[in-house]
Amino acid sequence: MIRISTKGRYGTRLMLNLALHYNNGPILLKEIAKQEEISEGYLQHIVDALKGAGLIRSNRIGHGGYSLTREPTKINLKEILSVLEGSIDLVECIENPDVCKRSEECISRKTWMKISREFSRILENITLEDMINNKVKVH
Repeated sequence: MIRISTKGRYGTRLMLNLALHYNNGPILLKEIAKQEEISEGYLQHIVDALKGAGLIRSNRIGHGGYSLTREPTKINLKEILSVLEGSIDLVECIENPDVCKRSEECISRKTWMKISREFSRILENITLEDMINNKVKVH
C-alpha cells in the first residue's frame, strides 16, 4: 500500500497553518506545535527540510517565527511532498531505470509511469489556498 508518511502529513499541516497566518506575519514553531498537536522537536526537522527547499523562511526580527516564502496560491502539494517524501513515483524504476534490468521492455513500468504522471499532475494542481478553501478537484 502506498502511503504518505507522518512527516509528509505533518509537514502539510504545518504549511497549511503558515498559509492560514500568511497575512499576519511569522508564527512561532511552538505555537504551530500547540495548535497542530505535534511535537515541536519533530516539527523542527520538518521545518529544516522545508526551509532548505525555499518553501518557508525563519524570521529573526522581533519575536522570530516562520512564514511562507510565497503566497499560498503559489505553493502546491507536490512541492511539499517532494521535499518531505522524496520521489512520489509509484515504483523506483520510473526515476531510476537502472535498478531493474527489465525496465526498458517492462510492460507494467509503462502503466506505473502513467499513473505516477497523473498523480504528480493532481498534486501540482492543488495549492495550499485550494486546501484552505476546500476547492480540491481531481479531474
